[in-house]
Amino acid sequence: SLAVMVRPVDGVAELTAFLADKRRNAVVLGPGGGVGPAMREQVAAALASGAAAVLDADALTSFGDDVAELVAMIAKRAGRATVLTPHEGEFMRLFKVIHEDTNVHAKLEKARLAARSSGATVLFKGADTVVAAPDGRASIAENAPASLATAGAGDVLAGMIAGLLAQGMPAFEAASAASWLHGEAAKAFGPGLIAEDLPEALPAVYRALFAELGQEAAKGP
Repeated sequence: SLAVMVRPVDGVAELTAFLADKRRNAVVLGPGGGVGPAMREQVAAALASGAAAVLDADALTSFGDDVAELVAMIAKRAGRATVLTPHEGEFMRLFKVIHEDTNVHAKLEKARLAARSSGATVLFKGADTVVAAPDGRASIAENAPASLATAGAGDVLAGMIAGLLAQGMPAFEAASAASWLHGEAAKAFGPGLIAEDLPEALPAVYRALFAELGQEAAKGP
């Protein structure tokens, strides 16, 4: 039997109907989805729904020439979680004004400005991954090994964020936790990593984390 239940969703009408079921409370759009009007329509449908939304890859590139449209849709979400996960090239296209501002040099500052201007939590990927919330909170994960620079690893990260959002974790915390877990999973697996190995490495990371948390709790205040 399948460990993961799969249901195809074809086109914006089916996506809207799919997300009308409140049990489907988190959605990832972008990886392998194609760039253009069809992707923009799917993003619009996702952002109009009640689901937490993670926009990655092609979903970001599709709004590279019209970030104002994306920002306007995010603004209508009334606090529902929205996470944007650009790598450097996607960030340059989507947040061109911030990227080209010669007074803004630090990646942390760029991510904070992007989060404030977009109204979304922004996860700016790289060797050091910065997560910034619209309210100015930020985190930096520096635990990613070089092996994470492998095809599909970013797609797995987007899925991990969505998994935490689906469990009710707020956007900033979900993006920050997923970024750290992503790096720890890669370190736990070691050399020869491919994207498909990351989910398999997570249970060991969780076991170690929970054991550490249990020890801290046992010590008391």
